[in-house]
Amino acid sequence: MRQLQRLALGRFYARLPEWVRLVVAASAVVLGVVIVIRPTTALGVLAWLIGGGMVLTGVIELTGRDTEGVRPRWRTLTGGAWLVGGLVVLLTPGLTVRVVATLVGILLLVAGALGVIAVFAKGRTIDARIADAAFSVSGVIFGVLALFWPDITLLVVAVVFGARLIMSGVADLWTRVRRRRDTERERRHQPQRLRRWGRTVTALVSVALAVTTALVTVPLREGSTVVDDFYAAPRDMPGEPGRLIRAELFTNGIPVSATAWRILYTTTGVDGEVRVASGVVVVPKEGDGQWPIIDWNHGTTGYSEHCAPSLQPRGLWSGALYNLPTIIRQGWAVVATDYIGLGTEGPHPYLIGPPSATASLDAVRAARELQDADLGVRTVIWGHSQGGGAALWAGAMAREYAPELYVQGVAALAPASDPPALVQNISSVTGGSIFASYAFASFSSIYDDVSYDDYVRPGADTVLRQMSERCLSDPAIVVSVAAALGMSGDPRLFSTPPATGPLGIHLRANAAPLRQNAPLLVAHGGADGVIPVTTQTAYVERMCAAGQVVDYRIYDGYEHAAVVERPSPLLEELIDWTAARFAGEPAPEECSTTRE
Repeated sequence: MRQLQRLALGRFYARLPEWVRLVVAASAVVLGVVIVIRPTTALGVLAWLIGGGMVLTGVIELTGRDTEGVRPRWRTLTGGAWLVGGLVVLLTPGLTVRVVATLVGILLLVAGALGVIAVFAKGRTIDARIADAAFSVSGVIFGVLALFWPDITLLVVAVVFGARLIMSGVADLWTRVRRRRDTERERRHQPQRLRRWGRTVTALVSVALAVTTALVTVPLREGSTVVDDFYAAPRDMPGEPGRLIRAELFTNGIPVSATAWRILYTTTGVDGEVRVASGVVVVPKEGDGQWPIIDWNHGTTGYSEHCAPSLQPRGLWSGALYNLPTIIRQGWAVVATDYIGLGTEGPHPYLIGPPSATASLDAVRAARELQDADLGVRTVIWGHSQGGGAALWAGAMAREYAPELYVQGVAALAPASDPPALVQNISSVTGGSIFASYAFASFSSIYDDVSYDDYVRPGADTVLRQMSERCLSDPAIVVSVAAALGMSGDPRLFSTPPATGPLGIHLRANAAPLRQNAPLLVAHGGADGVIPVTTQTAYVERMCAAGQVVDYRIYDGYEHAAVVERPSPLLEELIDWTAARFAGEPAPEECSTTRE
């Protein structure tokens, strides 16, 4: 009886008009191509595309394989599962990214596993066994990639599912086109060899594609650095900030003309408690010692612990200090903080001013305890981007917090001086969602009244959380970049404007101070796409109105990072400006703006 029921069900599916089957197969191919080539479309649209693809996959499974005679139960079950799953995705727009991705991954994996088992059923032709085995293996591989990617995203699932959909559609389209040329007798009893093996070839291609995808993405699934025991806080940690805990020689990205150490030291955290931070100290190999100090505050490298510049293969270069050899030739030392939470235990206070400033100043205080470094007290604070904001905070706090340091100047390069404006406009910045992910991870971890649910639309919060786990130097950052390109085009990244409510209050509280206790240079790229020059100009105007003298320099044509890279004229001018500060030359007595 069951055999007759299954046979009747197969005949029911077979009675569908041939043109309907052709349309379904062709639609699967077209939709698969769209998903693969446009995985960075807005998340809501991408979910609709995937839901539609799941429905088409179910229809193909339920109507295909005419030559099987009696339809295997497993194929009916998986076809129904794909159909139901697709309808759930289409009819539930509030479904989270993780749920959609997990659902697709599970269906790929389960359908592939059942297909592998069914290959060994009796009564199958050799070409059918090979084809089904190949399709099933590719499904398992794609399912594993989707489910066990280190941070599952709809973007990854879209690519693997789109590729699988293309292969299924091509195979079914081949069968349909060839069937139109066969007689009824040939279709039932003597299937043409070309039609039989055409599907097999397509299936083998799908396996090759799956294996290639798995191999190519291996670097993307690997982390770039690992936090080691050096960064662990000791039980007998000093009870006051600015104390050296330990130091060891450091060579990553250090020129042969210099000697360097990575250091672990105490500092003051957001809560006012003593915390641990790490950093790097670099001094010339030749000279008389008592080196003047460049207190370097690095640009954005990430939010997670493994994003510390002292953990990166290229060292301080990863934080945008591109002219270290020139600094060493000048006979200056560099003390570069990693900040709290990068290398050491977090959370990392990204864009939060006071703990960034204390980490910077305490790095210099602790480094002066390193006798082999032989540092002086004359200090000029530098910083770029995130570090530019930290430099402004450090300069404003230095006299009261670290009076033993002789801060002779502050150079803020493309500084994140206005966090509310930066976060508010992040959706319009290409790839800006990556920086937003770091900011939300920071503020939501440190401030109890800030949460993703209150500010980020459903679905996007998962992507932002996953982005925050990657460093800018991680190989897998390309996945974040691709996802960010799609999200930046979605005006609904925020469900609530970030400059409002508790988050807005905390962002405004961390805007850089308007007054400094040392001569100030602010430099900015005229073509900066991350922090618009108009935003920086408005901040400088507020400083000047508050009585702060600012040497403001704009470099036309230079982007956010390019302004501190060669051949930017800022690099040479920064050295000259800093040399003048160390030499005690008088600084300008009124605000000035120059444009180059």
